[in-house]
Amino acid sequence: MAPDQTVSSRSTRDASHQSQSPLSCPECSGKLVTANRETRCQECGLIVDENQLDRGPEWIASDEDSSRRRTGAPLTAGRHDRGLSTEIGWSRDGYGNTLPAWKRRQLNRLRREHRRSQWRSKRERNLAYGLGEVRRLVSALGVSESLREQACTLFRQAQNEDLCQGRSLEGIAAASVYAICRCNGLGRTLDEIGQVANCSRAQLECAYSAMNTELNLPTAVPRPQNVLPRLVTDLGVPNDIQHRALKLAALAEDIGITTGNQPHGFAAACLYRAGQELGCLITQQELAAVANTSTKTIRKHRDALLDLLDEQEGGQ
Repeated sequence: MAPDQTVSSRSTRDASHQSQSPLSCPECSGKLVTANRETRCQECGLIVDENQLDRGPEWIASDEDSSRRRTGAPLTAGRHDRGLSTEIGWSRDGYGNTLPAWKRRQLNRLRREHRRSQWRSKRERNLAYGLGEVRRLVSALGVSESLREQACTLFRQAQNEDLCQGRSLEGIAAASVYAICRCNGLGRTLDEIGQVANCSRAQLECAYSAMNTELNLPTAVPRPQNVLPRLVTDLGVPNDIQHRALKLAALAEDIGITTGNQPHGFAAACLYRAGQELGCLITQQELAAVANTSTKTIRKHRDALLDLLDEQEGGQ
């Protein structure tokens, strides 16, 4: 074989090897898995690539510069561009010095043009508006940052599935926050979210129904145990009453009397009964106001708890 043909066949083999290695193992054509900065084969264990470069931000401060400002802000799902947009300052520079009048006028013009060119399409502008509404709702409800990121990701998923067409963006944003609260077992009701949302209750319910159906959300069944911590915090009752109320709620759930009942009303009844047993007077009006229910509902669930406790004492 001629030398040029040998070189040509070798380069062809190397090119095919390079094109095959990112997809499958070059030895056994097995599946490749990347973990701990190395790529290995699941079948034969061959290490195809190792010591990969970590192109993320360096959070360790150097000897020359003790600050970490050079790394920039981390990526976030709460903004339409993942947080990579440019923010133009107002009246002070990076050192805190006041800018002259001509520089402020120039920044105003730059800020106006930057705002006009910030979104490349109407879809991206709607995404930015919806994510801003999600952040506002999360801040008003006092939800954690991790749930905020989940709600923003869910809003992105809803827009990718074209669920925003024909529906209110405010309703989709409020439904995203409510769905994340439901999926994580937080005791947030539609009434609480509807009070801070810029949409009607009907728009919120319609958006949540569409998202729950189309996106197959892993929503958990509402439980009184998930509502009790918030009621205890709002009322400021001792921890022993909370523990007793949790036991009563778990006992009622095991028997099955919580099925078909609103979790807030039953949680208020458990807390009311626990306060009576431990000598802490909690009025039904206070519980009804905090749990957003009626005193009649609390008395109804209280009677069911009393019947359950009487049956247990009679069985023993």
